[in-house]
Amino acid sequence: MNKFGIMLGHTYFTKLKSKSFIVTTVIMLIAVILFANIGRIIAFFDNDSEKYHLAVIDQTTGVFELFEQHVGDVTDDMMLTKVAETEEALQKAVNKGTYDGYLILETDKTNVLKGIYKAPSLAQSGRTMELQSALQATKSTLAAEQLQLSPEQLESLNSPVLLEKVSLMEHAKSEEELNQARGLVYILLFIIYFAVIFYANTVGIEIANEKSSRVMEILISSVSPTKQMFAKIIGLALVSLTQMALFLGIGYVAISKNFDTLQGGFFDFFGFGETSISSILYAIVFFLLGYLLFATLAAFLGSLVSRTEDAQQMLMPISFILMIGFFIAMYGLSNPESTVVTVTSFIPFFTPMLMFLRVGMLNIPLWETMLSISLMVLTIGILATIGARVYRGGVLMYGHSRSFKDIKKALQLTKNE
Repeated sequence: MNKFGIMLGHTYFTKLKSKSFIVTTVIMLIAVILFANIGRIIAFFDNDSEKYHLAVIDQTTGVFELFEQHVGDVTDDMMLTKVAETEEALQKAVNKGTYDGYLILETDKTNVLKGIYKAPSLAQSGRTMELQSALQATKSTLAAEQLQLSPEQLESLNSPVLLEKVSLMEHAKSEEELNQARGLVYILLFIIYFAVIFYANTVGIEIANEKSSRVMEILISSVSPTKQMFAKIIGLALVSLTQMALFLGIGYVAISKNFDTLQGGFFDFFGFGETSISSILYAIVFFLLGYLLFATLAAFLGSLVSRTEDAQQMLMPISFILMIGFFIAMYGLSNPESTVVTVTSFIPFFTPMLMFLRVGMLNIPLWETMLSISLMVLTIGILATIGARVYRGGVLMYGHSRSFKDIKKALQLTKNE
């Protein structure tokens, strides 16, 4: 146990002091701070402080004033000017910068209002949507006047229909709870996916790098392969948790300072005010088990190669497995009760994302959750047992190793010792 602790501490502090860790952490922290202040940054560099100036040619019977009123209801960032110029003259004015664009108001053969919007670029889709919304409101108002509808009747006509949703299943989540759970699961799925895919692969790459220095031959003779492998895995896991704690801590402080005037607090703003403690605990459990599962797999795959380039190719299947699970989880966000999500949630390599999705969005029996966790623990144990044997023989293999046939060769080297 003493040797395990020494190796664990050495792995942790060596990685913590490495330039790559420090540089990566600093860059990511800067990115987190920039993301938290993105609104202020955009406002600082935004040169479009002036209103969008739109010329309007009114070919109708006095619709411009009503249209201008509805534009004001939609946005306060647009200024309209009614003109009587020709299109050719307006195009020259737009090219000179007098106007940002122009709109032609006219009616079709059935006397229905329509608009033709012209601008140097149509990339600003928001402007198009604002104009379309104002035109739609103007058209509805004109139709109401023709039908002699009162404003109250028009409002009643345009009001959306209400569909009340009630679940017949006992203890089922309400629509509000489902939306809240979906948001939390969506964010945590990304955290689990990217954290596991990055940190687990780091384990394999670190082992491949150590092999290139031949230090592994000395360690393997004095420390059991199982202890060495898990010292590396747990040590890097602690480094990963340290880095994530920094990201979350700095991110929380930075975002809180930007939203300190909002009512309801930080978590209420993001819709997590009523998040249950069990959901957070399940997220932690599935994240840690997912990391251990893939890190164990990455450890003995990394021990088969001695170059970083080969390690990345050998570890590629791990990325594919995680991608498949992630895509199924994205589908499951809108259909968590589907058969494919239910079945794959019990496959250990997909469990961290898919079972967590089901736990977060559905009221599933406790035995299903415990069964999936047990299967993951069992798989980790099997991988650890096989991995320790592969690890012991794999660290003695040098040269180009890009085939999974080398696993058999590594096992044979272990038997010959």
